[in-house]
Amino acid sequence: MKASKNNGLKLRSWRVYIRYACKAVVLLALMGIATILIIQHSVVQCARGKTYNDPQRIAGKHVGLVFGCDDRFQNRENLYFTYRMDAAAALWQAGKLHCLIVSGDNRSADYNEPQKMKQALIDRGVPAEKIVCDYAGLRTLDSVVRSERIFGARRCVMISQLFQNERAIYIAEANGMEAIGFNARDVSGAGGKKTKLREFGARLMMWLDVHVLDTQPKHGGPAETLPM
Repeated sequence: MKASKNNGLKLRSWRVYIRYACKAVVLLALMGIATILIIQHSVVQCARGKTYNDPQRIAGKHVGLVFGCDDRFQNRENLYFTYRMDAAAALWQAGKLHCLIVSGDNRSADYNEPQKMKQALIDRGVPAEKIVCDYAGLRTLDSVVRSERIFGARRCVMISQLFQNERAIYIAEANGMEAIGFNARDVSGAGGKKTKLREFGARLMMWLDVHVLDTQPKHGGPAETLPM
């Protein structure tokens, strides 16, 4: 009888522990979701009123910073690349840019995002001498911070899809820069939805990089002068 009571007490104790553990897991999950939503809201608020779809609404001339990606995805045209190049060329043709920095990954001799971007812009009528390549734009943070540290651009027009422009503006302002964004056409379909979902994680990582980890660009380098 005594052994049976002890077993009953142990069983009830385990049930209490499991119940508390489940509550703790749920609480942590809710806190995680709330944190992601707060960060999402702060990024959107930071960029509010600073992104444009019409070149004519942008006053003056600026340095354009174009964010890189490959021109092909799974052996097909990468629309993110195409639309960004179209947007950068449209801004140039509208007379809103002094020059362009094309910033991307050049991880090997066979993978060179900036050169592909430069050639695509030349094909769209942008003068080659007005395009500067940043071969160490491994991440959005690297591209933004290097545009000021290496190229001396204290104020930039970020050129990408809205979701990346918002994040880039947040990074720029956290680093004492002034930034606005010119929005490239977005990509619809399943690929676009996956990118939007990944953006939640990208913004969380960006917030940690800026406010907790003090992450710096992976590569430095000598200062370069932009064509004006």
